[in-house]
Amino acid sequence: MNKRNILLVGVLVVVALAFVYTLTRTDDPEVYVEKIERERDRQFKYLKFNTESPLSAEQKRDLQELDYFPIDPAYRVRARVEPVQNKKMLEIPKTDGSVGKYIKHSYAVFELKGVQHRLLLLQAANEADKRNFFLAFNDKSNGEGTYGGGRYIDLRQDGQSSITIDFNLAYNPYCAYNPNYACPIPPAENELSIPIFAGEKDYEL
Repeated sequence: MNKRNILLVGVLVVVALAFVYTLTRTDDPEVYVEKIERERDRQFKYLKFNTESPLSAEQKRDLQELDYFPIDPAYRVRARVEPVQNKKMLEIPKTDGSVGKYIKHSYAVFELKGVQHRLLLLQAANEADKRNFFLAFNDKSNGEGTYGGGRYIDLRQDGQSSITIDFNLAYNPYCAYNPNYACPIPPAENELSIPIFAGEKDYEL
């Protein structure tokens, strides 16, 4: 084998290994936990100190921490994205009787706890980055440890036809803290048949 062929084989091996690594790599457990904790800390600081926080001055004063389930990597799933063929604008009802406009964009299909699920991914009508999605969902823990009106996750598509959904990042809508806020109600197709013991727990008013 001449030098040119050896070099070519070497390059192909490196490319193949890089491809396999990309498909199989997982975050270091400590790095993963730190990432979730940073996001939770960001959420806490926003609610505690931001002028646009839904909390009253009294609530801000009393808030010492948000209540979460322990971080569990089993609730981080890879979902197949199935685009909606005829995308259309949906009017999603809000808790105050008004509506929010979202594009019915795709379905995320995945397996969790031995059950296959299919959730609707929404996209805000004015979303500039078409890789960003909004997931509003209900599950069997609602009213039994989590907010009765469901929870949200902000998603970003990270594959050509796949997306990562991490329920450890599930957070409460503003109306969980302040009933005067108008919050999108999770669509009927986003009712999970299992409890999701991950993410933020209910907030006690």
